[in-house]
Amino acid sequence: MRALVVDDEAPARAKLVRLLHDDGRFELAGEADDGVAAVAQIEALQPDLLLLDVQMPGLNGFEVLRAVGAAACPKVIFSTAHDRYAVEAFDAHAVDYLLKPYDAERFRVALDKACAQLRGGTSEVAVLEALLARHPGAHGRFLERLVVKRGDSWIPIPLDRVRRLSAAGKHVRVFEPGGEHLIRDSLAELEARLDPARFVRVHRGEIVNLNAVVRLDALFHGDAMVELDDGSSVVVSRTYRDTFFARWRGR
Repeated sequence: MRALVVDDEAPARAKLVRLLHDDGRFELAGEADDGVAAVAQIEALQPDLLLLDVQMPGLNGFEVLRAVGAAACPKVIFSTAHDRYAVEAFDAHAVDYLLKPYDAERFRVALDKACAQLRGGTSEVAVLEALLARHPGAHGRFLERLVVKRGDSWIPIPLDRVRRLSAAGKHVRVFEPGGEHLIRDSLAELEARLDPARFVRVHRGEIVNLNAVVRLDALFHGDAMVELDDGSSVVVSRTYRDTFFARWRGR
């Protein structure tokens, strides 16, 4: 199997080439440093896999795919420093979405998905469902949005709109003014990617947006109750009470 590397930054291309060589499953078909050259290389070389940047001179990554056409397009792994293109990547039937900086293990996982799809063994929807629900922010520190599935569409929800998050088995229930949504994630994993200055756990199964809290009332046995600006109320267990109050009071 053969892969084409497309990125306008030479160090980024060099990293992808090195990781491909170290992995050994794909032969390097060629390289391109802009979108126009990428289209020509895809048509000439007909690679099995395209490792594609998004923001490039001439044509961006999505324009490259449109220029080539779905019928002639190889499998695609996007590699970019920006998380905001994840939904569009799903619409383009991408295999995976590598957020820079990524390591060799994350790259290997992406190639695993590509190999599985090239063998016809992995659904694109299954591959990307978890990816779109949990991508970290552009600088890889905190999430900026959640992407939820609504029917056959994926909808981005800015975290400023999220009032609270509740554990629901192997999923997390997201509450925002537009309704409730389920994402495939654990509350603990999601908490690790949330800004602690904005979101805080109030008991084992609940995280609230501190900006949404409008009232705090004491309860028996050291527990408390918070009221949110959407009218909902959530218990703050005594285990998390001091941490919650310190963060809330400090805002």
